[in-house]
Amino acid sequence: MSQHEITFTVNGESQSATVAARLTLVDFLRDALRLTGTHAGCEHGVCGACSVLLDGVPVRSCLTLAVQADGSEIVTVEGLAPEPGTLGILQDSFWETHALQCGFCTSGMLIASHALLAANASPTEDEIREAIGGNLCRCTGYKQIVDAIALAAERLRGSNLPAKEAADDER
Repeated sequence: MSQHEITFTVNGESQSATVAARLTLVDFLRDALRLTGTHAGCEHGVCGACSVLLDGVPVRSCLTLAVQADGSEIVTVEGLAPEPGTLGILQDSFWETHALQCGFCTSGMLIASHALLAANASPTEDEIREAIGGNLCRCTGYKQIVDAIALAAERLRGSNLPAKEAADDER
């Protein structure tokens, strides 16, 4: 089996490795880098649990070979937090609205949600449902997840206001 040298950035840190040509990105992230927040679900690209951002675009890491990510920037669910051990606004909104349930789909939902909010600061409920439509959740019925994303969008818009405007909005 052929081996390939790859280099990319994962959650802001440069990584280099020699990998087998057929190694999937999800297996590399989980096994070599110990980034186990990215879940290997269906391994057919259907469930979305393995989603990561590849150069800012959500991709199924079970369908992406590690060699395809060479030279790219990857963000996993661990990279969404502002600092290790903390929660970002999106993650905190998921926690607050009980959108986590079993947690298996959560990493993929957070990746899809992050990509949506990066592109659209004020998504409608239909736009939120469309953005997470490729991610399967068997626990929540999606309502709490949709509520979490809407809450995060509201909070992110507020966090981008100048301090005086934000204080006025809270009144």
